[in-house]
Amino acid sequence: MTLLDDDTLAGSAVVANSAMNRERALAGVNSYDRELGFNPVEALLPLVSVTGAPDTVAWLDLCCGTGRALVEAAERVRAAGVGDRILVHGVDLVDAFDPAPDVPWLRLTTASVADWEPERRYDLITSVHGLHYVGDKLGLLVKAAGWLTGGGRLVADIDLDSVRLEDGRPAGRRLAAHLRDAGFNYDGRRRRIGRDDRGEVTLPYEYLGADDKAGANYTGQPAVDSYYRRVS
Repeated sequence: MTLLDDDTLAGSAVVANSAMNRERALAGVNSYDRELGFNPVEALLPLVSVTGAPDTVAWLDLCCGTGRALVEAAERVRAAGVGDRILVHGVDLVDAFDPAPDVPWLRLTTASVADWEPERRYDLITSVHGLHYVGDKLGLLVKAAGWLTGGGRLVADIDLDSVRLEDGRPAGRRLAAHLRDAGFNYDGRRRRIGRDDRGEVTLPYEYLGADDKAGANYTGQPAVDSYYRRVS
């Protein structure tokens, strides 16, 4: 098997999959609220009253697709009258964002999450089915942990069956244990990973590359397998 580096993977048709998070709204049947189990804006609003300072509360959504949910979140922020105190920021590889209002509390950035670096920390970081298309999934989780504010929250979908060792075996339960030891929580039934505080963490895995021909994962969509070598 020939593994792809991140630059080559970014050009894969699987990664640019038009079905990836393209139509998902903020609330409703096909929504962030339903997938995450909470509405991101409703999670941020109570923090505004606590901090009280402009632009101190921020939500980052990685692999945000068209950004439809974020555009709706920006309108919700406007309606709540807290546009000067909340930042809604989405990052996606494909520049195919929905029409968005030109307001300072909404940013939609076209970039690969593999090499993008933020200019601030975030109170909430989400990735709704985005990690399925990322090469170095573990590396992004490690970076995202450091992008949180103190007491910040990370929630993302990840299929640990798609994280494989160099011999092709899934990293499995040992990886789940390493993630928990590093301060992450993992729900195997929902295939969801989380974290409830900022941290500078490391994981004992060296990224080798990705396979974009792995086929469909549990979502029914073609996804990317990520390969690692265990290190001491």
